[in-house]
Amino acid sequence: MLKLKQITEVYDMPVYTDSGEYFGDVEEGIVTTNKIFGWRIKATKSSFLNKVLGGAKGVIVPHQLVKAISDIMIINKAAIPSYEEKEEVEPEQ
Repeated sequence: MLKLKQITEVYDMPVYTDSGEYFGDVEEGIVTTNKIFGWRIKATKSSFLNKVLGGAKGVIVPHQLVKAISDIMIINKAAIPSYEEKEEVEPEQ
């Protein structure tokens, strides 16, 4: 049986990746005509997203990457923004 939730029940829900990393909290659902397009996830202080984004407030995760919603939201690890740590280069003198 399919269990339905109101979109307001999902606000401030913790979001985890399918590998178990805390990603952030749901800030808002993005709705187009008659379906959910995606979710705005805010970066909280202890989230993986905060470490990756630095000063940014959050990301938008397409609804296709959501695996489950119940007490928490589980998303596909593909939603994690890719980043490369930059090596500090000393200027030549």
